[in-house]
Amino acid sequence: MNVTVLGAGSWGTTLSLVLHDNHHNVNLWTYNQDQAALMAEKRENPAFLPGIPLPPEIRILTDLEKASTGRDLIVAAVPSQHLRSVIQDIAHLDLTHTVICNVAKGIENGSLMTMSEVLLDVLMHERKENLAILSGPSHAEEVSRKIPTMVVSASFQMKTAKLVQEAFMSDYFRVYVNEDIRGVELGGAIKNVIAIAAGLSDGAGFGDNTKAAIMTRGIYEITRLGAKMGAHPITFAGLSGMGDLIVTCMSRHSRNRYVGEEIGKGRRVHDVLSEMIMVAEGVPTAKSVHQLAAKLHVDMPMASEVYKVLFEAKDARQATMDLMLQDAKGER
Repeated sequence: MNVTVLGAGSWGTTLSLVLHDNHHNVNLWTYNQDQAALMAEKRENPAFLPGIPLPPEIRILTDLEKASTGRDLIVAAVPSQHLRSVIQDIAHLDLTHTVICNVAKGIENGSLMTMSEVLLDVLMHERKENLAILSGPSHAEEVSRKIPTMVVSASFQMKTAKLVQEAFMSDYFRVYVNEDIRGVELGGAIKNVIAIAAGLSDGAGFGDNTKAAIMTRGIYEITRLGAKMGAHPITFAGLSGMGDLIVTCMSRHSRNRYVGEEIGKGRRVHDVLSEMIMVAEGVPTAKSVHQLAAKLHVDMPMASEVYKVLFEAKDARQATMDLMLQDAKGER
């Protein structure tokens, strides 16, 4: 299969390696010419995935149209807030026979669209049956070292979900399928906001009991909003819901948990983000989730507190305490 991965961050680079291991013909696109030259020279991605060799068969390109023309599968691995602008630049291509699989986890600011909605909005002639989402608990730092990982492929059509499953499935990268594309992408996006809450708790000096409470109540909030938006509640008990939430709230690799932890220690949001090479998708998504919850009248106190800390400079310790001191209510 001829495959192009758009975005040469840690996850895009890792997925290009998975696809190469499965004997696909892989293009890896980056907008950054300096990055492309360095990757071609060193045959690794030193900024995002140091020490992991890039096989010579993976072609590193900066010409987006050339990289995307005539491909069977395009994997969109650019940050969620940049997906629209990148896809707009290839919207004029004939993508009739191309499956487009998004792997970014976010909700677009302004439009409040999920990533599949962004793709359909930009690719006006694209059939939604050609779109897929790949999500789940999958840090690039581990997958690139072939540590066993399970993810889920979702599409509006099971045939497309299975095509993506077959493209990525290997002895260390297991892919399940799901037809609830809305639930899979919302689970992957909103868990980043909850992971920031977990990090805030860590940074403020709270313990495992507090983090367990945040994770458990967090999955309730994700499910509430997801169900309101048409997702199946059971999806959030799976890989892109509870699975992804656990790893993102607990792992040392988690960018979103790290952002929360540093803010919880008293640092300013801007200072933390300005030092990071990688993108913490939960920060812009927190704004979208806050607005969606208000628009749809969904009670999401944890997401609301994260929003206040990130965008209204609320004290992280006070935000955590305010969550714990809410009025007593039934668990469900």
